Amino acid sequence: MILLKSPTEFELMRHPGKIVGGAHRKVREAVRPGITTQELDQLVEDFIREQGGEPAFKGYRGFPASVCASVNEEVVHGIPGPRALQEGDIVGVDIGVKAGGFYSDAAQTIAVGAVSPEARALLDVTRGALLAGIEQAHVGNRMGDISHAVQKYVESRGFSVVRTLVGHGIGRSMHEDPQVPNFGKPKKGPELKVGMALAIEPMVNIGGHEVEVLDDAWTVVTADGSLSAHFEHTVAILENGPEILTNGAVPE
Repeated sequence: MILLKSPTEFELMRHPGKIVGGAHRKVREAVRPGITTQELDQLVEDFIREQGGEPAFKGYRGFPASVCASVNEEVVHGIPGPRALQEGDIVGVDIGVKAGGFYSDAAQTIAVGAVSPEARALLDVTRGALLAGIEQAHVGNRMGDISHAVQKYVESRGFSVVRTLVGHGIGRSMHEDPQVPNFGKPKKGPELKVGMALAIEPMVNIGGHEVEVLDDAWTVVTADGSLSAHFEHTVAILENGPEILTNGAVPE
């Protein structure tokens, strides 16, 4: 069942959204060759708690950290640890916050120092696909309009969208209905209505769309070892158009 939010509930969601955006700004400032993913995790957890929020991922279904940190061929759900980032890596950082009884969720993929032109193109296309999806998040459209816009943007540029992982509704729970696929047909799926809150999150691979899960039962990687990127915003569907609740999480 899709739970519609009232204006008051959206106002409450803006608080965790603001914390998520601030945490992502901190991460962009901190990422450099030599920093470990565990250091990024601690930085984010400290910031979230200082702002009066809780790390939404920590302990969620047993996840051991406050952020997902996914490097290079890792698509999502990478577990932070002692791995030091290297010049030329890309690192996807996914952050969720709970505050005031509501959740917000956003992700970005960051270049570590100078990266290859192919990696830079991947980041640009994935971010562009997110924005293309958000542009379709208007009352009266359908979920397939968002999904199709993402897929068309990505595939027209020679990359592929991950199909076995999707975005989601969000609100008083981290994951709510409806699912938000990154591929599909326009004018299909649930109608978009005032009060819906969606985590729109393209996951894009340089190679094929197939993925696998590592033995840690969390980290998702590309099946062919190609690079992957992930960008995400939490978006409110309002009468006058979509509002991004996690401003700052994705670089302008």
